[in-house]
Amino acid sequence: QVQLVESGGGSVQAGGSLKLSCRASGLTFSDYTTGWFRQAPGREREFVARITYSSPLGRRRVDYGEPAKGRFAISRDDAANMVYLQMNSLKAEDPAVYYCASKDRISPTYNYWGQGTQVTISS
Repeated sequence: QVQLVESGGGSVQAGGSLKLSCRASGLTFSDYTTGWFRQAPGREREFVARITYSSPLGRRRVDYGEPAKGRFAISRDDAANMVYLQMNSLKAEDPAVYYCASKDRISPTYNYWGQGTQVTISS
């Protein structure tokens, strides 16, 4: 059974940082592109970042959605079946439930989703 489990969410002051983690199990994680998405109350789910599986030359592609550019960084550790999202300079518009999701090499959509981790900004 495939599972994606997010952790690391919490409350942080504006301008602060959080590092989210996503642990995968039940799949050959290194064969999957994994991304982060977020959804705030009353809003549609939004793409945050993604990191592809490694090419035969060991290269990975990283893409960021507009909210993440210049502030967030995605990384992965295939040996540990983990993907991370380092979030810096958090803003009032960043609170949401953050989800990780993975898709295999041929799927156009994400096959597996985690349950999400909540990020809030404290005043």
